Amino acid sequence: MLTGIHFLLTYTCTGECDHCFLFGSPWAMGTFSAEQIERVLDEAVRIGTVEMVYFEGGEPFLFYPLMLEGVRLARTRGFKTGVVTNAYFATTAVDAALWLRPLRDLGIADLSLSDDAFHSSEEGETPAQRALAAARAVGIPVGTICIEQPTVELSEDEREKGAPVVSGGVMFRGRAAENLTDGLPTRPWHTFTECPHEDLKDPGRVHLDAYGHVHICQGISLGNMWETPLSDLVRDYDADAHPIAGPLLRGGPARLAEDYSVLHEEGYVDACHFCYLTRKALIDRFPALLAPRQVYGLE
Repeated sequence: MLTGIHFLLTYTCTGECDHCFLFGSPWAMGTFSAEQIERVLDEAVRIGTVEMVYFEGGEPFLFYPLMLEGVRLARTRGFKTGVVTNAYFATTAVDAALWLRPLRDLGIADLSLSDDAFHSSEEGETPAQRALAAARAVGIPVGTICIEQPTVELSEDEREKGAPVVSGGVMFRGRAAENLTDGLPTRPWHTFTECPHEDLKDPGRVHLDAYGHVHICQGISLGNMWETPLSDLVRDYDADAHPIAGPLLRGGPARLAEDYSVLHEEGYVDACHFCYLTRKALIDRFPALLAPRQVYGLE
């Protein structure tokens, strides 16, 4: 049951993090208009099960008035709201509070701050830490997201087998699959027989971009909501019949590669790594469902 709508408010970002699913960057295109946000929220009301609306990116604070208007529009329709940010604006705790008070006044339910070396190279207190203190001071529910550089270790359960484990929280989609896999241990391709991270059968959330793509996983689309209303896309979604989700449900990335005879390596770091590269190889065959191309680093 769909309970969460996540606006990729923009693909534009202050940085180009190596772990980014979406190839966000200062040069990335694709930002919602206020009219488009309102159109989506009206569709979310029609769906009838949506409870939470997030605004993320990219970096949503780059379009601050638009983000605030999106939160306001969502709140007037009865939705809980959240924002995900790298807190680049938090040059001081006082400045961070100035940026955050309007969100507090709109009744935001969650602020998620990316706080790790991918997002800040500052010595000492990071922007996210300043924003965390400011959010607590002004009364906003807040938490942090920390993704670390991939490292290799043995899990407690696998030490006897000697099987290496990649830790750090990176999922190797998007730019992470291109930039962070060198030198990491791999597992045989045929062992990746399920999607471990997304509920492709009955998604609880979708990510939406300004091009109209409705992502059940970043880069896998249900269709285009500017061509078919979002409520119709959600109602009519048949996971088993979806050309990408169907094979993934029946046998993970291994099945997807086999069904479409995609050439592959003998091993991959994780299921996302194999899935992303297989989907990238299929993008010209399914351009409407594997979209947008910039999420695959192709534009």
